[in-house]
Amino acid sequence: MIKHELILFEKEIKEFWTKFKSICGSEHVNQTLGLRESCKESIKALSEKWSKKLKEGDLMIDKIQEYRNEILQQNICIEEKQENLTEINSKIKHEEEQKRDFIDRIQELKEELTRKKEIISTKNKATKERLERLSKSKELFEERLGLEIRRIYDEQLQFIFRCIDHKDPDKPYTFTLSINEQGDYEVTSSSPPLDCIAELQLKVRETNNFAAFIANIRKAFTALSYK
Repeated sequence: MIKHELILFEKEIKEFWTKFKSICGSEHVNQTLGLRESCKESIKALSEKWSKKLKEGDLMIDKIQEYRNEILQQNICIEEKQENLTEINSKIKHEEEQKRDFIDRIQELKEELTRKKEIISTKNKATKERLERLSKSKELFEERLGLEIRRIYDEQLQFIFRCIDHKDPDKPYTFTLSINEQGDYEVTSSSPPLDCIAELQLKVRETNNFAAFIANIRKAFTALSYK
């Protein structure tokens, strides 16, 4: 733009000089010749100056555009990293939630295990107390009912009756008793088998009258011996 204006200005100067030369004599021409040359040099210097500035301006524009492109690429890179960071944060949050759920589940299992241990401990204590009471009654049963009580495997008690068969007083009649997981009496075996054992077992669970239970089983064995 400026360079074009300088060219037009120089052209106008030349046209002016031609007209001036045709009007004025050689004498005036010689006087103004120095002025013309000085003006041309000034115009040339000005033209070179502005031409240089124009080149610098073009370089500056190119540099600015280059900076803009770099900033654009950096912004794109930042957006991509921001998306990656958001995704990573989401994964971390999800993993933390899973971790909290896992910790809560572990705590629940621990509490459940503690409750089960307490229940088992209570049942074991009750079973032990019952077995101890049964053991303390051993001498009484042996003396009055001809009964022998033995502790066998798995904390079970074996009851051996004698003096039932009048033909063979030493013949043993036995049944095995345990305490199940619910804390109830449970007959696990009987020799010889008794058809009424389930009924007697249910009755002792309802009444908790163990002495009557033993007496009723002896009666059942005695009745069986007469068949």
